[in-house]
Amino acid sequence: MKFLLSILFIAIVVCFSCENEPVFIKCDDCESAEPKEAEITIKLYNNPETSDTEVSIYEGNLEDSILFKSIDHSGIELRVKVPVNKRYTLTANYVLKGKRYIVVDSVFPRISFVKDQCDEPCYYVYDNNANLKLKYH
Repeated sequence: MKFLLSILFIAIVVCFSCENEPVFIKCDDCESAEPKEAEITIKLYNNPETSDTEVSIYEGNLEDSILFKSIDHSGIELRVKVPVNKRYTLTANYVLKGKRYIVVDSVFPRISFVKDQCDEPCYYVYDNNANLKLKYH
């Protein structure tokens, strides 16, 4: 019984470890050479009542105030290339019916080397999706 509990405990620790590497990947998103940049995919709220959305990307945490890039965008998705292995905090400023809404998310694009999930060993970028959609308004 102790052996089974030990195995269960080890399995739980492995599943919830600090590193969030992807378990399953899309081989189409793999690259043969290690990338120096990652493309962040940013999902935005799109409403005909709003004008362009101001998207700001900060290096590190928001309170560090190190602006990497600021973009005005009118679509529902935005893609931006950034160096890997750094934390980025993103904000989107929306103005709806005269009220300002700010949505915040962060990403930490990292690279994983995958040996046996695809036809050939490759590099895979993960933790590069940000959701800056308005939930309620």
